[in-house]
Amino acid sequence: MENTFRKEDLDDAARRLGIETAAVKAVIDVETGNRGGILPDGRAVILFEGHVFWRRLKLYGINPVDNFRGNADILHLEWTCRNYKGGAGEYERLERAMKIHRNAAWESASWGVFQIMGFNYRKCGCADVAEFVERMGQGMKSQLEMWVQFMKHEGLDECLKHRQWSLFAFRYNGRSYKANRYDKRLKNAYEKYRKEASYEEH
Repeated sequence: MENTFRKEDLDDAARRLGIETAAVKAVIDVETGNRGGILPDGRAVILFEGHVFWRRLKLYGINPVDNFRGNADILHLEWTCRNYKGGAGEYERLERAMKIHRNAAWESASWGVFQIMGFNYRKCGCADVAEFVERMGQGMKSQLEMWVQFMKHEGLDECLKHRQWSLFAFRYNGRSYKANRYDKRLKNAYEKYRKEASYEEH
């Protein structure tokens, strides 16, 4: 399964969103460092978020405290990067969480090249989280299509259209965006890809 985007697919996504292809490439760059959204074993790249799992379990009427023992690395109140394993190791964490509650676990991971949280499945045009997970595993083009749907639903295309990097960073990445310089990195990546595009045109 290919782990890169075709130029025509990126151009089409940009056209549908009314933004420059350079802006699409910038988001990909900042989200994954251009490492793609598919693991070598063919599964979608994920990052499991234990603090989100805590909240999702409560929404399903399950007390997280009852499941905390032995699961401190997949179930915690506050965000932390200490428990990330990266790569296929994230699936080990996900599978353990699924034994507690499958849907809550799926909804608590960020998926694919654009790292969209599973609980956003409806915003990506999916009927349920199971469809979301299945489509994330179908490849990069499917992940791109879901991102376009998500961007339109959230009105995030307008942020990129007007180069509102800080607003996009806050709405897409949360309050911590300043700590990881998400907006600055996004702006720099956009300018890099825009410059490359101008060279190609001449």
